Formats: sequence, C-alpha cells, structure tokens
Amino acid sequence: MKTATHQHNQQVREHILAVGQRIMAGKGFSAVGLKEILDESEVPKGSFYYYFTSKEDFGVAMLSHYFDAYLAELDQLLAENGTTHAQRLMNYWLLWAETQSCEDCQGKCLAVKLGAEVSDLSDKMRAALMRGTAGIISRLAAALEAGAAEGSLQFEGEAERAAEALYQLWVGASIMVKIVRTSTPFEAALSLTRQTLRISL
Repeated sequence: MKTATHQHNQQVREHILAVGQRIMAGKGFSAVGLKEILDESEVPKGSFYYYFTSKEDFGVAMLSHYFDAYLAELDQLLAENGTTHAQRLMNYWLLWAETQSCEDCQGKCLAVKLGAEVSDLSDKMRAALMRGTAGIISRLAAALEAGAAEGSLQFEGEAERAAEALYQLWVGASIMVKIVRTSTPFEAALSLTRQTLRISL
C-alpha cells in the first residue's frame, strides 16, 4: 500500500513534470532554466533535486512522462469500437492536424518541439525520444497490419516501414506548419497518407 508521503511525493513530481513540459513546449529545452520551472511550480530548489539529479535527468523524465501519456491515448484511439482500422488511423492524423495547427502553436508534440534540439545536447534524452517514437511507430504498424487484414487499407512493403515513413511525414509536416503558419502542410500530409494507404475516407 502506498503511504500518504509517497503519494504526496508522486503528486509533487508529476506537478513539476507537467509545469516543465508546458513551459518547454513553448520555449524549448535550453531556453528554460530550472528557476523558471521551480517558480512556476512553487517548489523549492532543494525539493527539485530530491526528485531529479539534474536538468538532463528532468528532461529524460519529462519525455518519458509525455510519451507514456501519448501512447496511452493512442492505444485508446486505435482500439475504438465500431470503426475500421483505416478510420481509426485517419482519426489519429486528423486529431494530430487539429491539435498542432492552432495559431498559438506551443509545440504540443515534444518530439517535434525538442527532437532536433535535445538530440544534439544529450544522448540520454535522445534515447528517451527514440523509445517514445518507436512506441508510436510500432502501434501504427500494428494498426496498418490489422487494416490490411480487414481490407480497409493497403500499403506497399512491410507495415513497420510504412508506419515509419508516415510518422516521419507527419513530423515533417508539423515543422513546416510552424514555419508557414498555415495548415497547408497538414492538408498535403493527409492527402499523401490517404494515397499511400489507398483510403477513400
């Protein structure tokens, strides 16, 4: 049984991670100091080091925390009853476009926002990104295989390769949306996704 102290510590740690994620999603990793996270979290510096040994350690924990939540939501979306796997996949990409194309684009996808930056700064954070994105790709691949089996979609080659290519397409489109400040890159990604999977939805 978890003690009250353990539960409190978990809540504080989750709060620090959530605050740090929100700030870094907007500003990036390097531009945010620990003081800003601590002030916003209302947590003393000493307490921060009780949970994390360094800013890098915090970054790894934040990415792991982010991907855990992301993968849980993806699992739920791809398991939706009463729809084909093609519809579930299209719902995923439509949701991606909807949540990433707002005017106040705060980099909700940490793989997009932090990927290039932290991969050059920290092998540990790069490894956390690799684990998280690999989890996304493996789930997309499973959905592609299931969709092909039921006949709702088709693709060339192996499911893992197709899933990897589509994920990379959407990450690239997310970066371009930040640059051009319109949803045109997502519209192009949706069109190419439908074409690649031969989906008429």
